[in-house]
Amino acid sequence: MTVTIIICVLLLLAYAFDVSAAFTKIPSVILLLLLGSIVRYVTTSLNIVIPDLNPFLPVLGTIGLILIVLEGSLDLEINRSKIPMIKKSVLVAIIPMFVMAFGLAFLLGALNDDSFKLNLINVIPFCVISSAIAIPSVRGLSQENKEFVVYETSLSDIFGVLFFNFIALNPYINGQSFGLFGIQILIIVAVSFISVLGLSFLLSRIRHHVTFTPIILFVILIYAVSKEFHLPGLIFILVFGLFLGNIDELKRFKWIEKFRPLKLQAEVDKFKEVTIEATFMVRATFFILFGFLMNPNEIFNLETLPLAGAIVFIILLIRWITLKLAGLPTSPLLFVAPRGLITILLFLAIVPEQSIPLVNKSLVIQTVLLSVVAMMIGLMTTKKEEPTSEEDNKEAAL
Repeated sequence: MTVTIIICVLLLLAYAFDVSAAFTKIPSVILLLLLGSIVRYVTTSLNIVIPDLNPFLPVLGTIGLILIVLEGSLDLEINRSKIPMIKKSVLVAIIPMFVMAFGLAFLLGALNDDSFKLNLINVIPFCVISSAIAIPSVRGLSQENKEFVVYETSLSDIFGVLFFNFIALNPYINGQSFGLFGIQILIIVAVSFISVLGLSFLLSRIRHHVTFTPIILFVILIYAVSKEFHLPGLIFILVFGLFLGNIDELKRFKWIEKFRPLKLQAEVDKFKEVTIEATFMVRATFFILFGFLMNPNEIFNLETLPLAGAIVFIILLIRWITLKLAGLPTSPLLFVAPRGLITILLFLAIVPEQSIPLVNKSLVIQTVLLSVVAMMIGLMTTKKEEPTSEEDNKEAAL
């Protein structure tokens, strides 16, 4: 019973942090990590024996990744009016990632004797923006800036994971590996198309009182199976979310009538709500658990702190240049580049044979915290933006 009370209190506190973030401008992830650290301190002080929770972290992270990408893709609108924004978000999501990855790999190469490929595998986690932290933190921005952050961070998550898997899973990077990767993309696109049609048909036809749980379980199952065959499963998540989130744009096609678009749209709206709720629960649990498993010595490790600071400086420098090239406002978008769940998850996915001493847990924790603090300061010092949509005007009136 005590465990149940503790879990409920922790998640209610996480909800309070999430709600207050819009007013305090303090990202909830900082408070969640602090909360986890406090729980660790209390349990240690009271000599409470806690079983090893480390194996649960990658599982929660993977489920969180799936739900975060699904939630983001459900919010992405694909139509002609959005094409300019999509182009800019792709530019800002991809270019800094590759420039920073190869730049940091060369930098590490000057500090160690490891191969360029090993260095590249270890630095890719630092090059991915966390949508789990960025999206909830920009609620106070204009509609245009919020939409851009949703597009950019969702694409950053997807491209970052694909980039990492391509480099980490291929022993050699050559024409054959690129050809194999292309075949994998085609296979997962075909699987995605069939699965999306099947799941969407199922969603429009289910009359049982339990509707969304089997859909989410099927999505996780397809992702897990595709991962076992080294297929880029996030593409399936993206396609599924885009299809459901853009039913209105598909109504002009006759074949969409088989999916009962009016009923399907109503179910999709409910499905979005369930996905948002589930994402919050998993994300909050993940960061509390990660905070619990953090060692204070890892946070205040002076050996890695200069490198963590340099990484965050490089992140902001490259982002500033990219935003300028894309013709986007640097304020406040410059600071909305936090590292978080994806960075941690990719770091945990590095097998021992591919890890290097310079990139350790301390460096990851410090980079995540410094990037989040930079975002917090940037948003706090930014003037409140005026609402640019009817929805925003309603929120402002409240």
